[in-house]
Amino acid sequence: MSYGVFQQYYFDNWTLEGDRNSTGFIGTTANGVMYLSMPFLFALFTRRWAHRRRLAALCGTVIACASFFLSSYSTTVGHLVATQAITSALGCALIYSPITLSLGEWYSDSNRALAYGIVLSCKNIVGTGCPFLLRALIDAYGFRTTLRAWTAIVGGTSVLAICMIPTHPSRLTGYETRARKIPWDFLRHRSIYFYSIAIVFQSSGYGIPQTYLSTYARDITRLSQASGTLMLALFNAPGIIASSFFGWLSDNSRVRLPTPTVSAIPPIACAIATFFFWGLTTEGGLGLLVVFSMAFGFFAGGYSATWGGMLKQLERESADRNEAVDSGMLYGLLNGVRGIGYASGGSRA
Repeated sequence: MSYGVFQQYYFDNWTLEGDRNSTGFIGTTANGVMYLSMPFLFALFTRRWAHRRRLAALCGTVIACASFFLSSYSTTVGHLVATQAITSALGCALIYSPITLSLGEWYSDSNRALAYGIVLSCKNIVGTGCPFLLRALIDAYGFRTTLRAWTAIVGGTSVLAICMIPTHPSRLTGYETRARKIPWDFLRHRSIYFYSIAIVFQSSGYGIPQTYLSTYARDITRLSQASGTLMLALFNAPGIIASSFFGWLSDNSRVRLPTPTVSAIPPIACAIATFFFWGLTTEGGLGLLVVFSMAFGFFAGGYSATWGGMLKQLERESADRNEAVDSGMLYGLLNGVRGIGYASGGSRA
């Protein structure tokens, strides 16, 4: 969420071996690796190793912390890619997957989309405050000390949070989870492919502003370094409200909008904001860039919260056909599809 701060620092204070332009895809690649690994992790922890979720999340914390710490000693672009874009992402995925599966089990009724939205809004809280924190640390101590401080923050907060999350009682018995197989009947439904294509296109553009907005604000519009950090924070801040809003909209019983309609609102609005606000920004045009950051951040940041509605539709279709369905596995596949979009968007950028 805040990699753009590091991207700007690497570009302005290049001391590593290799092409500094290559650092631009580290942020999108990290997101891509994390999301691409989720279908496999969700499949593993939804049934067979469900009783090992807390242990897996703690192992993920160790991997993520070790990656960030080793990244502080990087001397080449390859080191940064290996630690910041690959191994740290795998560690974060090991934290995210078991925890999200437990969330879906505790909130399996009509308020599940809202629960997902509230949790997803937390990443935007971090994405709003951390650009200023990281910028202050980098300016004062450099990126190496900043990464070591970030290692301590990730380790302390993750371990505390993981120990507070209960595993659903239905997943505590190991032999029961091994006896049941994951149902794949949903692959015969057209809806899963429709939503997968939509997620690929949306996510392929989502990570680009996060990575390049700070650099764009300084190099193209000739704004100050502080303005670039502000743009990144303004990009993430609206998502705090948007995730909960779109989760509520997906669950709302009074405003009954079809799931395809709800899921189509964010990407269409993002395209309009990009064309009119970012596309028309000129040198010194802070106003339009602020509007773009907030508009794009609101709608793009809330898109994942619409997945709760997608899951409900796929569950209804399976129930109508008298087919079994595993919601956790479905959610993992949607995350994997998002990883394809992130990875393709990073390569094009």
